[in-house]
Amino acid sequence: MFRSSLLACVAIPPLLVTSASAQEYFDLGEIIVSGGLSPIKAEASGRSTSVVTAQQIEERGITTVQDALRALPGVSINGSSNTSTQVRIRGGEANHTLILIDGIEAAGGDGEYILSGLETANIERIEVLRGPQSVYYGSNASAGVINIITRKGAIGATYSATLEVGAATTATTFVSRRTERGGLSFSLSHTDDRGYDQSGDGGEKDGLERTTAILSGDYLVTDDLKLGFTLRRADEEYDTDLTPFGATDADSYVVDDPDEHSTRDEWTTGVYGEYKMMDGRLTHRLSYAKTKYESTFNAGAPTTNKSDALKYRLSFGLDGRAVAEADHLLNFLLEKQKDSSSSNPGYGRESTSVALEYRGRFSNGLDMQAGARLDNNDVFEDATTWNVGLSYQIPDTGVRLHASAGTGIVNPSYFELYADAFGYSGNPNLAPERNKSFDIGAQFALFDGRGSLDITYFNETLTDEITAVSTGLDTFSYFNQAGGSEREGIELSGTMQATEALALRLGYTYIDAQNPDGSVEVRRPRHELALGATLDTFGGRGTVSADIRHVSGNYDTQFWGSYATVELPAYTTVDVAAQYELTNTLTLNGRITNLLDVDAVDVWGFASRGRAAYVGISADF
Repeated sequence: MFRSSLLACVAIPPLLVTSASAQEYFDLGEIIVSGGLSPIKAEASGRSTSVVTAQQIEERGITTVQDALRALPGVSINGSSNTSTQVRIRGGEANHTLILIDGIEAAGGDGEYILSGLETANIERIEVLRGPQSVYYGSNASAGVINIITRKGAIGATYSATLEVGAATTATTFVSRRTERGGLSFSLSHTDDRGYDQSGDGGEKDGLERTTAILSGDYLVTDDLKLGFTLRRADEEYDTDLTPFGATDADSYVVDDPDEHSTRDEWTTGVYGEYKMMDGRLTHRLSYAKTKYESTFNAGAPTTNKSDALKYRLSFGLDGRAVAEADHLLNFLLEKQKDSSSSNPGYGRESTSVALEYRGRFSNGLDMQAGARLDNNDVFEDATTWNVGLSYQIPDTGVRLHASAGTGIVNPSYFELYADAFGYSGNPNLAPERNKSFDIGAQFALFDGRGSLDITYFNETLTDEITAVSTGLDTFSYFNQAGGSEREGIELSGTMQATEALALRLGYTYIDAQNPDGSVEVRRPRHELALGATLDTFGGRGTVSADIRHVSGNYDTQFWGSYATVELPAYTTVDVAAQYELTNTLTLNGRITNLLDVDAVDVWGFASRGRAAYVGISADF
């Protein structure tokens, strides 16, 4: 992991550098858990990856996953309110990013996962993989993957609790007990966010209330056999405002309504077993995961999406070494997945998939990853995807070159396939959407290893994009578009240990995203800039952190009048946070979001949250 002085920075894969001072600041052994069919060393991966750690989250006063992602290059967070937030990676659609929690799909097999309300309490790290990852994760990993890894605890007994009050009240607790052979952990969190009026009319506040419980365990039964499980349940209720049909302007498009409310209930379950043979040269992993995601909107009837996935993975060290240390590794995956939705109870979908991945590390500083996957679908046409990554450390320079290319898919949703409501008719002949991508970049160690800069160019083309088309007076259906939706841009990320106490961070994204007809894609800001700093102060007993975020070139469709697509006003927000260790076990925390109280509008017609202040205390035993 990064040293603590760098944990407040935007995490990027560590450099493999040669000078002693550079090694002081960069950990050569960081592992990306989500980096392929099995974990991979960060400096070996050719794919573009970011990591947000628990200490970053704590020092910057971040309490929601959506806010933890805002500073990352290539990631756009768009919200119509604090209760409805979407994430887009490299200009892809919101349902083109697969969100996992401890490796398990958060939303089931149909549709996207809404991040709103998802708390950072008891999260160990968040891994973000940019670009197509369907070889490893199947459908919906077309633009990228976000894997949220929860806290498991250290060896011994761990007890912690937090309480924060202000614009929202949040309480969390965590307990764990571990030995060298395994352990159990339990976390519980509750948030009551009183919100604000999303309509901007000065009416009732639209709030959010969420409770999450997670129970995890693992145990080394023998030196070669490990068993584990995770159970997660989250319950959320949130307020919304009315968006009436026939609005004529922004004021009439979003109307304050105290009776509008929605719910989300989430269940995820996972069990696994890992077995080593041949002194670790051959390993097996068998896992089963189940997701149940039930939601209502505006007090309507609930919709329940379910998915079940059974996976078997074999890993073999081709060079005669154990899998964990092998320079040449072969991974094989066999997966059986099925999903269903109560919105169309007469239908279900199943797929059987096989994937193969090779990893090679060569003596000249070159690392290579290559994979391919076949999805055999029972409802629509089969799909083949591939992925290649290269990482090259130029000797004695502190420069690492990286590149990747690949393809991804997104299966049609149940509504797109079978809709028979609200004037929509489904199209069971739809093909999966397909994304083809490549990126190339370079990472530099600067100032004798005290700083790091990474710049990456990416280019993606989405074909067979599914879109709604009018078929008559107030009737619609879905079709695969001809042509391609083109997206390209630049991602820039950096860290700098300016002094022994001051750490700086940078994230910037430029993106040009167009529809097949050349029109601009909505809710993909052309420019997003994040600047931040964390200062160790209070005689080493605390930190002060500040983050500045600028967004411009963001377009959205006005859902009234001529339904024109227009540019939203640019905005710049400032967040500040501080923490102070009262004792060895108690820490005082405070933060202010949107310090300058600006209008940070991501979606036409919806107001943004103004300045908000919070103060809290945390205890660790």
